[in-house]
Formats: sequence, C-alpha cells, structure tokens
Amino acid sequence: MKMMKRIAFILAAILFCTPVVIAHPVAGFADTELTVFAAASMTEAMKQIAEQYKKVAPDVKIIYNFDSSGTLKTQIEQGADCDIFISAGQKQMDQIDIKADPKVNTQKLDFVMDGTRFNIVSNKVVMVVPKGHNLKGINDFKDVMTDKVRLIALGNSDVPAGQYAAEVYTNLGLWDKLKEMNKISYAGNVKEVLSQVAAGAVDCGIVYSTDAATSNGVDIAAEAPKGSYKPITYPAAILKGTKNEKAAKAFIEYLKGDASVKIFKSIGFAIPAK
Repeated sequence: MKMMKRIAFILAAILFCTPVVIAHPVAGFADTELTVFAAASMTEAMKQIAEQYKKVAPDVKIIYNFDSSGTLKTQIEQGADCDIFISAGQKQMDQIDIKADPKVNTQKLDFVMDGTRFNIVSNKVVMVVPKGHNLKGINDFKDVMTDKVRLIALGNSDVPAGQYAAEVYTNLGLWDKLKEMNKISYAGNVKEVLSQVAAGAVDCGIVYSTDAATSNGVDIAAEAPKGSYKPITYPAAILKGTKNEKAAKAFIEYLKGDASVKIFKSIGFAIPAK
C-alpha cells in the first residue's frame, strides 16, 4: 500500500510540474528584437555581422538605426528604444554616461549600463576625391587652401567625422582660414560626405578610411598627418533601458569574438588594445 501511495504521489507531482515547464522555457531568445544604434560609418560591418549572427541566434532579429553619433545620442535622450549604442566618438557616449567627466556629461545623464562599455574598433581620417576624377591632383590636406579645391565636404559639428576634420585643420593652423573661405559643404553624417564626393558635387571630402574602403565612388587622396588628431576609438555599450539585457549581452560578446573581429578588419577597422 505504501508503494502505491508513493507512485501516486510521484505521478501527481509530474502532472503538477509539467505545465509550468512548458509555459516558461528558460533557454533561448525566442522572437527577440534587438535594437542597435550604430554610427553610420559602421553600416557595412554591422550588416555583415547581423547576417552571420543569424546562424548563431536565429530567433534574434537585429534592428539597426544608422546615423551620425550625435543624432543617435539625441534620439536616446528623447526616449527612443535602444538596446545597444555604438558611437564613432567618445564624446557622444560620455554625454550619456554618468561615470564620464561631468564637464562632458553636463546634464548628468545616466543611460549606460554599468560594466558593459568597451572600445570596439578604431579608425583613421582620410581625404577622398571622386573616383578617377582627381584632375587637379589633390593629394594633401593643405591643398584645400589652394585653387585645386573649390568645395570640400565635411561632417557638421555634431558629426564625429566632422569633429575630427576640424581637429586636423585646427592643428594644421588652417581651420579659421578655411571657414572664412566659404569652401565647406556640411553634411549630416559621414555617409552624406561620401555621397557628395562620389557624385562630384565637391572636389574632396574628409571621411574615415573604412568609408573610403567600402565605396566604389571615391579614391583616397591623402591620410591626415600623423598626430593631427586624437586616436579614433568607437565605444559600445548596453543601455540601462533595455528590455532584452540577456540577448544584448550575448550580442556584445559576439561583437568581441573572432568572427566579428574578422569582419571589422576586412573593412579596414583596427581592434583597440584591451
């Protein structure tokens, strides 16, 4: 009789527990949408990585929002849904990171999740000209002060690529003179700079080396002089408002892995030392 009671108890326990297990699977990221805000200069690399990530996590859909880092930062401030932010400049990340210098994060914004920020890639600043149409022989950043250049495309003051261009020309002692000459055609992000140059609307433009490497419409005319701008490192971080923390952490780890690093390097990015 005792044995029969024990069997009945075990069967009842199984029947009681089974629906709970079915209703609450603990593994996987079923139908998860992960929103990643990334600098426009990372478009090609991140799209390739998303395609590759489908093989690792087929239930996770990566939704990208590519734009200038300044625009993305503003959208985050205004409450846009974003799980991961990748900026082309430290400034834009610092402005929403409570642990950053308060002289930069002047509004004491606190969007970055502790322990998730890291430098994902680094880049270079180059001058580009329309592909196959460098008839005036532009081959130096200083050529912008000569008759060789009628118009140059630069990112505006809210675009990291534009900030780096301004830094280069400031260190060359030419920034104020260049602005006075009214030769600058400003763009809202680095891809717009690239488009203006590729279309021949301007004589040259300043972009990242990776933008030049992935474009069929431009040639590199010159690299910015060594020491004329601070090293370019792109920070990435999960944001505190994420509703998909587990999936976001998994994707961040994937971005650090060999498969992603291989893609970054193939496009011309370098990997910062840890």
